[in-house]
Amino acid sequence: MKIHPSADVQTSQIGTDTTIWQYVVILAGARIGRDVNINAHCFIENDVTIGDRVTIKSGVYLWDGIRVEDDVFIGPNVTFTNDKFPRSKVYPERFVETTLERGASIGGGATILPGVHIGRGALVGAGAVVTKSVPPYAVVTGSPARITGYVDAGEQPREEDRVEMPSERDRVVALDVKGVTLHRLKQVSDIRGDLSVGEFPVDIPFVPSRYFLVYNVPSEKTRGEHAHHKCRQFLICVKGSCSVVADDGRSRIEVLLDSPDLGIYLPPLTWGTQYKYSSDAVLLVFASDSYDAQDYIRDYESFLQTVSPKDEIS
Repeated sequence: MKIHPSADVQTSQIGTDTTIWQYVVILAGARIGRDVNINAHCFIENDVTIGDRVTIKSGVYLWDGIRVEDDVFIGPNVTFTNDKFPRSKVYPERFVETTLERGASIGGGATILPGVHIGRGALVGAGAVVTKSVPPYAVVTGSPARITGYVDAGEQPREEDRVEMPSERDRVVALDVKGVTLHRLKQVSDIRGDLSVGEFPVDIPFVPSRYFLVYNVPSEKTRGEHAHHKCRQFLICVKGSCSVVADDGRSRIEVLLDSPDLGIYLPPLTWGTQYKYSSDAVLLVFASDSYDAQDYIRDYESFLQTVSPKDEIS
C-alpha cells in the first residue's frame, strides 16, 4: 500500500497494493479494496465501499451511500450525488445508495444522480447526465443519458462481404450467441403489393402459444431486458425498425430488424433487449408458452448465475 504524505487517510480498511495520491481525503468509515488507484484531489466519505482493482481519477468525490464494485473505472471530475432533495443542514436518516456494478466505466465529467444503478460492464460517456439506472453492458451518452449501444455487441453488419445475411437460398444464419438464429422469411411481391409468410414450425422453429405486439415506443426507451427459463421467442419488426441485442452470458450481438421478412429466434436462457425503435415501429413477438411470471429472469446477475457456474463468471 502506498499513501502520499499529503493525503489525509483516516480509514484502516484498505486492501493491499492500493495507491493513494496527493491531497486525497478519506474518512474513517470508508472501505477500500485491493489494488485500487485513487488519483490526486479526491474525497471519500464514511459510508462508501470500493471494491478491488478500481481506478478513480482526479477530482472525484464519493459521498455516503456510494457502492463501487470490482474493476470499475471512474474518470476525472465525475460528479456523484446522494440526496434527491438537498437542503443545507438538513440530512436524511439514510442517504440513497448508488451502485456501480463490476466492470462499469464512467467517462470524465459525467454526472450520476442519487439512487442510480450502473449495470455490470456498462459504459457512461464523458459528460453524460445519468438520471435513470443503466442496464448491464449498455453504452449511454448525452443529457439526459440515453442508450446508444451495447458493449461488444456491434450492430450486425449488413454488407455481404462482412457477414452473410439470410437469403432466398440460405434462409437461416446462426449468430455468435448460443442458439440464436436470424431468419429470412418467404416474400412474394407483385403488382398488388408484398406478402411475407412463415410456417410453424418449418420457418419459425416452434408452434406459438401466444403473440404480442410492441408499438408506440419512444425512440429513447428500451424494452425486454430479461431472459426466460423455458419460453422461446421469435421477433419480427413488421413495420419500421428496431434493434435487438441477444446475450448468452458470454457473447452478445446486436441485430437491426428493418424488414417484415427478417426475424430473429431467441432460445431459452437468452437475455434479450430491444431498443432504437423508429417512430413507426411495430414489433411482433411469437412466444412458445403462455405467460408465466415465474419463467422470467429479470435480474442480469441472476441470469449469469443461471447460465454459468459461479466460478466461471468473470
